[in-house]
Amino acid sequence: MSKRLLIVEDDPGLQSQMRWCFSEDLEVSVADTRESALAALRRLEPDVVTLDLGLPPDPGGATEGFALLEDILRLSPQTKVIVVTGREDKENAVKAIGMGACDFYQKPLDADILTFVVNRALRLAELERENQELQTTQNGTSIKGIVAASPQMLSICRTLEKVAPTDVTTLITGETGTGKELLARALHDLSHRSGKPFAAINCAAIPENLLESELFGYEKGAFTGATQSKKGKIENANGGTLFLDEIGDMPMALQAKLLRFLQERVIDRVGSVTPIPVDVRVVCATHREVRQLIDSGDFREDLYYRISEITLDVPAVRERDGDALVIAKSLLKSLGKQMDRPNLAFSEDAVRAIGGYPWPGNVREMINKVKRATIMADGKRVTAEDLELQSDVSTLDTQLNLRQVRESAERQAIMQALQTSNFNMAQAARLLGITRPTLYNLTDKYKIESSAEAAGTRQ
Repeated sequence: MSKRLLIVEDDPGLQSQMRWCFSEDLEVSVADTRESALAALRRLEPDVVTLDLGLPPDPGGATEGFALLEDILRLSPQTKVIVVTGREDKENAVKAIGMGACDFYQKPLDADILTFVVNRALRLAELERENQELQTTQNGTSIKGIVAASPQMLSICRTLEKVAPTDVTTLITGETGTGKELLARALHDLSHRSGKPFAAINCAAIPENLLESELFGYEKGAFTGATQSKKGKIENANGGTLFLDEIGDMPMALQAKLLRFLQERVIDRVGSVTPIPVDVRVVCATHREVRQLIDSGDFREDLYYRISEITLDVPAVRERDGDALVIAKSLLKSLGKQMDRPNLAFSEDAVRAIGGYPWPGNVREMINKVKRATIMADGKRVTAEDLELQSDVSTLDTQLNLRQVRESAERQAIMQALQTSNFNMAQAARLLGITRPTLYNLTDKYKIESSAEAAGTRQ
């Protein structure tokens, strides 16, 4: 891929001088106004922009240049901007760097210095791009147990990495089998509490009459059979992390006591009147819609606000673009090693089946199917039949038809540009970074009405 440079300069003489400073392996384009620069930015997606702050209609000032700098950083944050200023404009250069420009260059023109500054910016852009590609190749996350390549899941992981060093109470929501406990453990492992206990309790798996004593502990003689005092899960997690799984199933009576603990950070053991201070971070999880539970009166709204200082909504496997196959391959590799079948791979029909199946049981269901397939596969290829899945060739072919995907995205972008510009064709063309005749050709190709009235009539 060739490197691209956009020169934004309103002086034709300087345009020519700057253009000839660079070798032929660099694709150089020129713009002389804010509007033409934005159009070139959208159309060419340059790696580096050299920006003269003095642009019309304010060639003697810097207002237009600063406005364009803001536009570039907003529309293309990965683009490196080098601000070109006069000898007496050091304040503007410093201001531009503070706004996000990567470097500045002072007139008069010196070909060697300009080439050096631009090449340095190009190298920086290349390194950032390589780093981003490397992160994507490595599944984008270092969180133990989490295999992900989709933007939906990577966003969750990035948020988790930011939240982990803090002590905020976190609520993890999502369908059963999406890996909520793995994320809870990651919050603990990436925090300053990682050397302390991680205590987990499933609120739905313990009978209501026992859950209180399991959480808060009890004193000797508090009830029949209490022959000695016992610490609860909260007290055992002191200094570490308490994970309350399926918090949506906690009984209402116990919710009030949990709320008091979250507010005061003290507990009362069953049968005791002496409060015990506890320093613990609380992470909760549920597969249920908490808002619906609040509306039905099954969950306290004030408790919800206490446990959801930060909420991580984990998407289902079917909602993670491309993750189903990535996870399945990772499982096949690890399970194959466990079962002494390290050279297994998925056949083409298995790949199609994995991509087309909705995975209602999420990762938990996938583990079961891949484990079965690892055992049942006859040769070194795991088939859709081994996975007990059906291969839908037509569905996958439709998903992977590049022309259809491209045309669908192109049509959607044109419709959005027309609606944003109130069906002004010239403005819409500028937003899309194309010429007006090209836009007319595209609206004819996709049979898109080019006026608000006609579009409204069709709807």
